[in-house]
Amino acid sequence: MAQHGDHPTVGGVFPAAFLWGAATAAYQIEGAVREDGRGESIWDRFSHTPGKTHKGDTGDIACDHYHRWPEDIRLMRELNLKAYRFSIAWPRILPRGRGGVNERGLAFYDRLVDGLLAADITPWVTLYHWDLPQPLEDAGGWPNRSTADAFVEYVNIVSRRLGDRVKNWITLNEPWCVAFLGYLTGEHAPGRRDLRAALAATRTLLAAHGRAVPVLRANSAGARVGITLNLAAVYPASDSPVDREAAHRYDGFFNRWFLDPLYGRGYPADMVALYGDNLPPVPAGDIEVAAAPIDFLGVNYYSPSAVRHEPSGPLQVGVVPFPDAEVTAMGWPVYPRGLFDLLLRLHRDYPIGALYITENGAAYDDPPPANGRVPDPRRIAYYAGHLTEAARAIAEGVPLHGYFAWSLMDNFEWAHGYSKRFGLVYVDYPTQQRTIKDSGYWYREVIAAGRVLSPEAVVRS
Repeated sequence: MAQHGDHPTVGGVFPAAFLWGAATAAYQIEGAVREDGRGESIWDRFSHTPGKTHKGDTGDIACDHYHRWPEDIRLMRELNLKAYRFSIAWPRILPRGRGGVNERGLAFYDRLVDGLLAADITPWVTLYHWDLPQPLEDAGGWPNRSTADAFVEYVNIVSRRLGDRVKNWITLNEPWCVAFLGYLTGEHAPGRRDLRAALAATRTLLAAHGRAVPVLRANSAGARVGITLNLAAVYPASDSPVDREAAHRYDGFFNRWFLDPLYGRGYPADMVALYGDNLPPVPAGDIEVAAAPIDFLGVNYYSPSAVRHEPSGPLQVGVVPFPDAEVTAMGWPVYPRGLFDLLLRLHRDYPIGALYITENGAAYDDPPPANGRVPDPRRIAYYAGHLTEAARAIAEGVPLHGYFAWSLMDNFEWAHGYSKRFGLVYVDYPTQQRTIKDSGYWYREVIAAGRVLSPEAVVRS
């Protein structure tokens, strides 16, 4: 493994205007999947298909946020959050994907946004966090170009309704996962396994994003519009030329395939050549549409990737264990320095006006609450390490303006069901009781101080 240097000791000060928040996603927390006119999503269908999720877990109830949102806003206030990133459930708004607006769905988000504003918490809305209406998948899903038309229709409806109060918009969450986990590996809904379909999905997703940007600006005066990508700091497993080339290919697959078109460079030529005939033709105007100017880039970072050259497979890349790294309950290596390296690389290589960390966090096997307390020291250490690197990146000139912890509370972790806990708040699913973890109290104190505190600095109330 090539040497990458040690990360510094915990510390770091953030600007006074730095935005502190936490994030969730609709299908992971809302429940109420058959209430008030909501239609079926691909995750409803996928999670109810035997063998697709851990123990057959579904989001049918999840955290029951649909009914408990006032309590959850009170928790946000107790955590001293300044912003809350949440997603709109497309099938609540358009149960069939297009046409036939569901007023009751819009009314729910009206109440949520108004509740947040009354609590002095800024709403950050993600328009698509993986819950495609099932009728659109039945018509071809994201590989079908008409899904971009449906997305623009949906965005227009939501932003007309909420745009007077919501000013921070994220078009898509992690299009890499949507395309490659949904249509190539089949690990996520809709569970298809087709490289050509996955690559076609990337085209539609980027077109949908680019076409949505001017709609949001038109419907929401003063709107700030961006997109969220899951990005990895990629390192070669050794200093050998073949491993370095493998790392570049993996970076093309994971990072550049979306970053380059978003910032006007088109699809990276090396990846276009590698995909060959599997890559559908680029429709006229797509590159210009995808590069619609945005106000910020959202970065979801959890762990680094170490790769080596492997002769087999289309990418000729193998992901290897990260040396000497602790791993989370997800099996992901913990390497805070990777966040620093990634942020500097984005600032160096792309004309990004503003960056936000829109997700960062860790799953651990937390104990149930005892005497009103959930100790989670490893999660606190994870946050402390990554926030230290974020502060160091700011000191190096990176335009990082905010941080959203993932997640506000334990929730339905996609194919992992309820087996993985990421929350600042512990959720007892049978009773729906919420308990703030030590990490939540620690994060509250960090927000109040505007700097990274020692992992031992937990103040409970």
